[in-house]
Amino acid sequence: MRALYHPLSHSYLFVSLICLIHSGCFSPKYKDIEAVVKIEEVDGEELVKKFAEEMEEMLGRKMKSVKRLAEAAEDADLYHEYNETLKFEYFNSMLINKEDEDGNPVSLGGEFALEKNEHFNKLPVNTQLSNIQVPTNVYNRDPDILNGAYLSEALNDVFIDNFQKDPTLTWQYFGSAAGFFRLYPGIQWIPDENGVVTFDCRNRNWYIQAATSPKDVVIVVDVSGSMKGLRLTIAKHTINTILDTLGENDFVNIIAYSDYVRYVEPCFKGTLVQADLDNREHFKLLVDGLHVKGEGKVKNAMKESFKILNEVCGSLCNQAIMLITDGAMEDFQSVFEEFNWPERRVRVFTYLIGREMTFAENVKWIACNNKGYYTHVSTLADVQENVMEYLHVLSRPMVINHDHDIIWTEAYMDSVAQSLLFMTSVAMPVFSKKKETLSHGILLGVVGTDVALKELMRLAPRYKLGVHGYAYLITNNGYILSHPDLRPLYKEGKMLKPKPNYNSVDLAEVEWEDTEEKLRTAMVKGETGTLALDVRASLDKGVSTFVFVSGPVLGIVLTRGYGQYIFIGNVSVEEGLHDLLAPDLTIASEWTYCETDIDPAHRKLTQLQAVVRYLTGKEPDLECDVQLLQQTLFDAVVTAPMEAYWTALMLNTSGMDEGVETAFLGTRSGLIRDCFSLSLFLSLPRSFLNSVDKENMFTLDHFPVWYRRASEYPAGQFLYYTPRQETRGTGDTFTEQTHIHKHTWTDNTLSVLFFISNVLSQVQQVEPNIPQVSLFDYQAMCKMNLHSVSSARPLLSVSSAHKKRGDNLQPCDTEYPSFVYEPSVKETNSIIKCGRCQKMFVVQQIPDSNLLMLVVQADCDCSRHPFVLLLLDAAAHNASVKCDRMRSQKIRRRPESCHAYHPQENANDCGGASVISLSAALFLTCLSFLTLVS
Repeated sequence: MRALYHPLSHSYLFVSLICLIHSGCFSPKYKDIEAVVKIEEVDGEELVKKFAEEMEEMLGRKMKSVKRLAEAAEDADLYHEYNETLKFEYFNSMLINKEDEDGNPVSLGGEFALEKNEHFNKLPVNTQLSNIQVPTNVYNRDPDILNGAYLSEALNDVFIDNFQKDPTLTWQYFGSAAGFFRLYPGIQWIPDENGVVTFDCRNRNWYIQAATSPKDVVIVVDVSGSMKGLRLTIAKHTINTILDTLGENDFVNIIAYSDYVRYVEPCFKGTLVQADLDNREHFKLLVDGLHVKGEGKVKNAMKESFKILNEVCGSLCNQAIMLITDGAMEDFQSVFEEFNWPERRVRVFTYLIGREMTFAENVKWIACNNKGYYTHVSTLADVQENVMEYLHVLSRPMVINHDHDIIWTEAYMDSVAQSLLFMTSVAMPVFSKKKETLSHGILLGVVGTDVALKELMRLAPRYKLGVHGYAYLITNNGYILSHPDLRPLYKEGKMLKPKPNYNSVDLAEVEWEDTEEKLRTAMVKGETGTLALDVRASLDKGVSTFVFVSGPVLGIVLTRGYGQYIFIGNVSVEEGLHDLLAPDLTIASEWTYCETDIDPAHRKLTQLQAVVRYLTGKEPDLECDVQLLQQTLFDAVVTAPMEAYWTALMLNTSGMDEGVETAFLGTRSGLIRDCFSLSLFLSLPRSFLNSVDKENMFTLDHFPVWYRRASEYPAGQFLYYTPRQETRGTGDTFTEQTHIHKHTWTDNTLSVLFFISNVLSQVQQVEPNIPQVSLFDYQAMCKMNLHSVSSARPLLSVSSAHKKRGDNLQPCDTEYPSFVYEPSVKETNSIIKCGRCQKMFVVQQIPDSNLLMLVVQADCDCSRHPFVLLLLDAAAHNASVKCDRMRSQKIRRRPESCHAYHPQENANDCGGASVISLSAALFLTCLSFLTLVS
């Protein structure tokens, strides 16, 4: 209840509500119920524990659903006898509802009912059946696919039962090790513009993380002269495919060898780096530039790989070397004797590249004698399936021991719905229970379900945290799952797109007051506690409280002052309902007053409709936030006199201020009252959140920008604010430049803004009472062009690998100059030098507002000396600084479980070859062949 706001031309005037209370507009109404008002202090630790318990309960329901799916899939496989000639017609999501030239259903298609569903992002779905997606490079009638599709039909009943038990569930699925993806509810899968489906469930993080324990991987690639042409192309694709199977719990490095050994990234020499998105994409860029030359000598490369794995702390779990070569001709047995035998702690996987099989036995021997797996990759089409084999080998110990670890993924965009909805997944592996195959450790696949992060964060509503309070979630690696300052999207033309590194933003990059990373360190370690931090904003100090929630870590921020106390008022339902139904009143449609998504019959209700139906007893089964409804009813009653007050103003033209177009009132419960237009007597519908607020997917239940900024100002002061406006089809163009604190300006003030910055830079030399500070944005998208003009300058971009041909923007870190607004400085003046001339200026505060008046002497033209900051070329940065940044490893919490070994494992299953010995005769034959071909 702190702000009024009046659009004035293109500027908006915010007036503290306290002014209207003093004018007598509705203070008598407040006086009538003042006796029932309470002010309570917020207990941050108790609050975060309560939120955590509710989240644990919600996540627990998802985990139970996934466990039921895993049990059903394993039982179905146990009683299924594999049939090489099985004929089975399943619903292929690419072929459903399609007909051939004669009008008959196509094979694997058939009639599949689809109906749009609000709960599933308004997609046409079938909630009675699942269906199956098969990647384009997998034959959809392969016996493995048909047998898997047949036995997994048993999951249909479990999908439906899970959804009935927990209507908040979204997508449920089974990703098969054979490559097919069974999804509930069933959908029509849309191919890309080339008519293909590249989605392979086995490449998804939920699949890989559930199928294997964390791993340290050294990729060793042969770049000798014999690897030229198609062989090098296949090798590069193999490396990239391996990189795609790694996640943020894994560590990696890449070594290339010919006559000598070299690291593809010299900065990473002798170490392992976290396989996060930035590092994986960086490696891909470097691999693309590999060239072949010289003779292939694998021995020294293998020695270097073992040294890394023996000396560097990575995941502290599985360790593997991936050897990619067209042949191995050295006596490498001594390397394994020295570094890996007899324990064979490091598994070695070998990929023989090209059609030539001369050295196949050598390459097989390496894998089979080091508990790895050998594959022959002769074409690009072979790469995907052959790379996936190593995941089955790494999963053996876990499968044999039947360790059903449940994993939670990092945040990602919903690929099934092809939307910009932020999700996390819970998944667990599915194993074969058949005794005859126990030692082989057969992984059948992975089951999982998605959780929309906005649904999770609704359990920590902002109204309980104060105007500036918020909640956030991070992973065990310190990456953000949800945070109001996370900006995962950027605009390219008119399209919103995910940033390439949207799910690897570290907590320290948004909570940048935590310079010593005390908060981040404590949270990553899974601790529960409270820290007070100074905030570089016009707010009181903030207090961050955090607690461990099975998987992610939850934190809340409370600011002293507004976040320290909560205002509780109580009125009768009858009185509150009467005022809630006033025509000038609505509530924030983006906030959750009542949960309308559980029962399909409620999904078409607006929040206001749901509230009214619940309070009148028409929908008693609705789940509603009683405390928020209590606040809303109180605000409706207290602000009811505003309707009469504004009507009187409209009827009395002498009481209207010239130029005021409309007025509205917003309260702490998301309630908003709209005045009739003071000039047209027309109702102007208004949303509690404006378009700027809605752009951030994490602030939908937040207090809007105009409300938060007005609340920072003392009672009785006016806040002028210029929000960005939607201008499609209009002549005026408005833009927004966003700093850390979301300041906005219009285009026609942009040049003035640069000028003021220049003025203030000059003031620094004579007026230290207007201090300059640097604000940092670690989520910026930059045009890397030396001729660009901007007030932001990139500090360092480690994400240049994300830039593709045709892209205009790429992730970067930026620094913004900013100047501290000091209310005690009422006026200052100085001189601006413009080439050979100079001129005076005066900066003066306008009383009771946030405005500054700038008066500049006009007899000197500074237009030839504009204030600009050039974008810095990332390559110009000191190489050692860049290397230090790339090598740095922040504190992370390693996953608790590790399955790297099991005594019953059948290591002879190593790619079609039993354990063999490398005979001297074979070795001499290899050397003779090398002499002939050279």
